[in-house]
Amino acid sequence: MTLSAFALSLGLTLLLELPVAWLWGLHSRHDLTVAVLVNVLTNPAVVLLNGLLSALGPWWAAQLSLEAAAVAAEGFCYRHCGENVRRPYLLALTANCISYGMGLALNAIF
Repeated sequence: MTLSAFALSLGLTLLLELPVAWLWGLHSRHDLTVAVLVNVLTNPAVVLLNGLLSALGPWWAAQLSLEAAAVAAEGFCYRHCGENVRRPYLLALTANCISYGMGLALNAIF
């Protein structure tokens, strides 16, 4: 996987998940920065590990495990680093479901 593929994945994730965070009520600079940083933390790792783990078994098992780990990590970060984040794990789950679903749709189109 090339650096541009990582950048595209992260860029699209931020494009989708930041509006979700905003709609969730994260309006302060601090909380929006946390939203960016949790994705910078998890997205490249998930993309890299997905490519590696998919070769070892069913693609869906790798993706489900990695997305669950990302939701857990992001929820933890929102809870402990955010200032006014209501239901941080539900926010992480919602944002990741939306971006994952959009990723599936984009992959089907292209």
